[in-house]
Amino acid sequence: MFAELLPTLIFSYLLVFARVGAILMVLPTFGEPFISPRVRLVIALAMSVVVEPVVGGTLPEAPLQPVGLLPLIFGEVLIGIFIGGAIRLLVSALHVAGIVISFQSSLGFAQFFDPAQGAQGALLGSFLTIIGMTLIMVADLHHLMLRAVADSYVLFPAAQAPPVEDFAEMAANAVAHSFLIGIQISAPFIAYALILYIGMGLVNRLMPQMQVFFVVMPMQILLALLFFTITLGGIGIWFLEHFETGTMQFLSAG
Repeated sequence: MFAELLPTLIFSYLLVFARVGAILMVLPTFGEPFISPRVRLVIALAMSVVVEPVVGGTLPEAPLQPVGLLPLIFGEVLIGIFIGGAIRLLVSALHVAGIVISFQSSLGFAQFFDPAQGAQGALLGSFLTIIGMTLIMVADLHHLMLRAVADSYVLFPAAQAPPVEDFAEMAANAVAHSFLIGIQISAPFIAYALILYIGMGLVNRLMPQMQVFFVVMPMQILLALLFFTITLGGIGIWFLEHFETGTMQFLSAG
């Protein structure tokens, strides 16, 4: 019998590791591309050892046949990817804000490797993303993410069909809300650029012989960076509130 070949304890740890490993694979700060896969594997194994005694009583019994293990692992991996991906979508608000701010400050062509996205991105977007990751760790919000790993067994019990429709709706809401937060964070820069462009148009009409573009662009970059320095503290606080609120929905009421 398969249940005799696979002891119950090993089966429980395997099932927990499938979900925990999937969550940590895409979770912000833990699943970043610049973190060594070995380090992520060690963290996932350590988390599985800690979580299994807590949720072991809610796990199903080992299947009688090996083929019965596949749907269980697939369901756990699907739930884990959804939870980690939904929390990662919260960080995309900073990426959106950074892109908008870069274009409003004439720095949109200053591309830099974004470690959070794993690709080229706007310079200010990469900077905001790194600042956001640092703030998450400094503010101990990573504790909420780790608690969400254990509480996920209350919200999404093992061996039950994942609510795919609810997952899709929640993911769509997370994308829309993150985009909204990103636009709200960059709203002062949009207003600043709009006023600046209106002023440039007026100056160009009053003094057609003046090369407005070459005169105003250095000033636009300088003022935008100064404005960015002044508002950076508020951006960090706003992002932390957004991230905390979004992560709290994955915690059980108890």
